[in-house]
Amino acid sequence: MGLAPRSLALGCMAIILALQMAMAEYPNWMLNGKAQVFADLSAQEIEAVHSFLMSRPELELRPSGTQALDKNSVFLIEMLLPKKKDVLEFLDKGTKLPVREARVVIFFSAQEHPNVTEFAVGPLPQPIYMRELSLRPAKHRSWASRPMSKAEQSLLYHKIKEATTPLQKFFLDTTGFSLEDCNGQCLTFTHVAPHSVESRHRATWFLLQRIVKDHLLQPTGLEILVDHGSTNVQDWRVEQVWYKDKFYSSPEELAQKYADGEVDTVVLKDPLPKNTEQPQIFIKPGGEFPMPLSESGPHVEQGNGSRYRLEGNTVFYKGWSFSFQLQPSSGLRILNVHFRDEPIAYEISVQTAMAVHRENTPAGELTKTMDLGWGMGSVTHELAPGINCPGTATFLDVIHYYDTDGPVRHPRALCIFEIPTGVPVRPIFNNDFPGKINFFSDVMGHKLVLRATSALYNFDYIWDFVFYTNGMLSAKMHATGYTHTTIYTPEGLGETHLMTHQLGNSHTHLVHYRVDLDVAGTNNSFHTLQTRQKNATNPGSRRHHLVQDTMEKTQYSQERQATFPFGQTLPPFLLFSSPQRDIWGHRRSYRLHIYSTSKQKLTSESQEDLAFTWARYSLAVTKYWESERCSTSIYNQNHPWDPPVVFEDFLQNNESIEDQDLVAWVTVGFSHGPHSETVPSMTSARNFVGFSLRPFNFFYIIERHLGTAATDLSDTKSLGTGSA
Repeated sequence: MGLAPRSLALGCMAIILALQMAMAEYPNWMLNGKAQVFADLSAQEIEAVHSFLMSRPELELRPSGTQALDKNSVFLIEMLLPKKKDVLEFLDKGTKLPVREARVVIFFSAQEHPNVTEFAVGPLPQPIYMRELSLRPAKHRSWASRPMSKAEQSLLYHKIKEATTPLQKFFLDTTGFSLEDCNGQCLTFTHVAPHSVESRHRATWFLLQRIVKDHLLQPTGLEILVDHGSTNVQDWRVEQVWYKDKFYSSPEELAQKYADGEVDTVVLKDPLPKNTEQPQIFIKPGGEFPMPLSESGPHVEQGNGSRYRLEGNTVFYKGWSFSFQLQPSSGLRILNVHFRDEPIAYEISVQTAMAVHRENTPAGELTKTMDLGWGMGSVTHELAPGINCPGTATFLDVIHYYDTDGPVRHPRALCIFEIPTGVPVRPIFNNDFPGKINFFSDVMGHKLVLRATSALYNFDYIWDFVFYTNGMLSAKMHATGYTHTTIYTPEGLGETHLMTHQLGNSHTHLVHYRVDLDVAGTNNSFHTLQTRQKNATNPGSRRHHLVQDTMEKTQYSQERQATFPFGQTLPPFLLFSSPQRDIWGHRRSYRLHIYSTSKQKLTSESQEDLAFTWARYSLAVTKYWESERCSTSIYNQNHPWDPPVVFEDFLQNNESIEDQDLVAWVTVGFSHGPHSETVPSMTSARNFVGFSLRPFNFFYIIERHLGTAATDLSDTKSLGTGSA
């Protein structure tokens, strides 16, 4: 062979080798950049959508920042996922790229009958059309159900300051703080949700609080109910004032009765006991976090570089591949999850988080905070290297449009890192009883973590998706924050008395996930395995009997059958199976394991419960429908009596779930009882809940000895024999 033909042959071999390596390294759906179908909106796309909308004269849009409510404005712009069927055909069969669109929420208040309307705007990156996004039949979005905008909050704060002017002496006498010219001793108002006390009514309870050391908030015992349903701020009014277990019709009435000596007051003392250990708090108005940290400790080291690879919003790690998004409305989700080039799940997403308080004040009795209504993904904050994530992590910015007038960059809102699991992935030792060691594992387990946070009022949620090298993945929520206290009342004696005039109130946190499983494909079934005991004859002695454990299988064929009430003990094996079977005849499956510490069913079947009927179930399994992508909405928070999305409706048809595209809806929660160690802040060490997905007869087992099994997905090495 001559030089030229030989070079050509070598070149062809190199190309073939490169293609083979690419095919092995990338799943099929990632080739040719197909994963861009899952990309979040870029700043340029958001600007294009905003410009397109502002150019439509019939919309009569004004900037969101305008300090008025009687205006039309764009509240939210985020990526709208195409239909699942279209995406999978594009990824798997190479059909036409689905049209890229944005979801837009517009507040129309500059009209006789204000409303909230959602649109799909496309095609991106150069939009030319908008179409209204409809709800399920007989559902609608009321004007009173809209999330509270920054402009509305600002106008409310000024209204309350104006309305409480007669109470300035009362404030100084009872708290030592003031709203005006406070010079470091300032009062503020915080509000609770829902922003209504009855259907189609926009009214909010506000709590007067002292801003004390390290920006902690201390209740004063004064609460004010403000009606702000009108688009004309001049029509807003104070409906009620509550102080020390008594109601007053107005601030003027309370001020007059105080001047007449008819009000039993509470004079607040120091907010914290002396010698209370304070957390290390970094005030970061715009600079860098202090590095190195003042306290030394163990650190994660990156030896030979990271073992994961990031391309856009797609991650590759030890057989895993997935895309991710951080939606400004709902927060973190992962998409098109594959392991070893086989589909595991199409979407795993946070739907909402919820805190239910039971407090002996007007505001506390009402509080049911459904965090989707506060923009869970928009309240993300910068993650600090070495504090929120290891210093070796990869940090990513995100760009959002939420209650603003343009794209806003959130620096270091996400992080990705690999850390040891702390235990080996295989048996540590094996001996043959005479004392010889046949092998031992030298491989420490590792996992990849994708992390984001949401800071909502006094609580911070840490959202993790964790990927293990053996094909298991988990979703976790850690909770931390500052203890929310209320003023001491005799009726609150059942709660924890934390400070002189403050009670720590027990409350429950719930988190809801959507898990769209595609275990080796979109046709899946659901069944459980439960351990039962049975009597059996002893093979060695026919006269004696044994009690043996056996696994009892229950197949679920309808949606209603596959609902498990919250707080009820779940079967230990919750299995989602493909029709495909391994070589032993087992259906290839993934096992869902839910870890939740709250067992109390929080919701009664009342009209108000309609907004969060998802909380009735630890697990519900439904057939996939495009119209059932979310179990709740950003409007459920403020209008729970007639919400636009009711999860219970998903179960009404009681459809077949055998060999169908299935969705698992998972609710987890924990109850928090404040105690002295949680003042002023709570740690995240034990406050976590979530679920895991584990392979269960999923892999085709070819050889069943260490090092050659198809299920040996780690880097475990056999080191030969040795002696003890």
